[in-house]
Amino acid sequence: MDIENEYYKLLKDCLNERNDNSMVIKLNEEFEQIKELFEKYLTEQIAEKYDFEELNENAEGILNHLSIKPKDLSSFEGIQYLKEFPNIDYHDLKEYNNYMQKAGKNLYKDVKIGKTTPKKTLFLNFNYTPTVKAYLTQIEEMLGLNGEFKQIQIHGRLNDNSNKINFGFGDEMDDHYKQIEGKDDNEYLKNIKSFQYLQNSNYKDLLDFIDSEKFQVYIMGHSCGLSDRILLNTIFEHEHCRSIKVFYHEKDGKDNYTDIVQNISRHFNKKKMMRDKLVNKSLCQPLPQNIRFALKK
Repeated sequence: MDIENEYYKLLKDCLNERNDNSMVIKLNEEFEQIKELFEKYLTEQIAEKYDFEELNENAEGILNHLSIKPKDLSSFEGIQYLKEFPNIDYHDLKEYNNYMQKAGKNLYKDVKIGKTTPKKTLFLNFNYTPTVKAYLTQIEEMLGLNGEFKQIQIHGRLNDNSNKINFGFGDEMDDHYKQIEGKDDNEYLKNIKSFQYLQNSNYKDLLDFIDSEKFQVYIMGHSCGLSDRILLNTIFEHEHCRSIKVFYHEKDGKDNYTDIVQNISRHFNKKKMMRDKLVNKSLCQPLPQNIRFALKK
């Protein structure tokens, strides 16, 4: 069950109230209890139990997807790579690929001493745990053309007062949202994610990144549900977003690629743009599985 969606359904039920806001106050009190229990569970059963300092050997599959390396663009692999982007971007992609080939291993050294500006990768992390930290540590230790990596835990970190857990609903495109605003009662907006984003610089940092240059989106482990609609719409419909590549879950001959892209479609107002940006399944890969952190000793 998606708790955030269930909360929003109950919030919409509260719209039938006249002048009495006791129903929405009770809903928010109960939702606050759920958030506290959820953070307690993640802290005690996940963060404090598992060692997030080391990745197991199965993580190599994900790391390979994140490694930025020059390609032979005349090969089958190179041609397939170019197909992930609009034709208009081919010139820029080829230029940067040539730059990486000429720079070779010296690019890594030049990056370290500030002689060049490499491509950047942003991990927009929707997880509350330290999971991505282990990947970033591993990437920083890898010799190669990996450029700059940055993480934004957009929905907060466990037990961090400067980046509190943002657990609520973020679909301002929903037909009922105007009615919620029209109630002129801030109790109805208490768990709308947009207002929680203003508690720190995370959202501004995200906007600065997507405004800075063209980018490709990798979807890894996110269902792209409606609870993050306004945030994902901002990313997906941005003019600098050149394509969206889905790494889907596959098991026993079945996968959820279609489910994810159907969810993604709900974040687009411009459906032609959605069809132009989504990378078709033949060019996508299943997400490596069986990646587990070891229990702390």
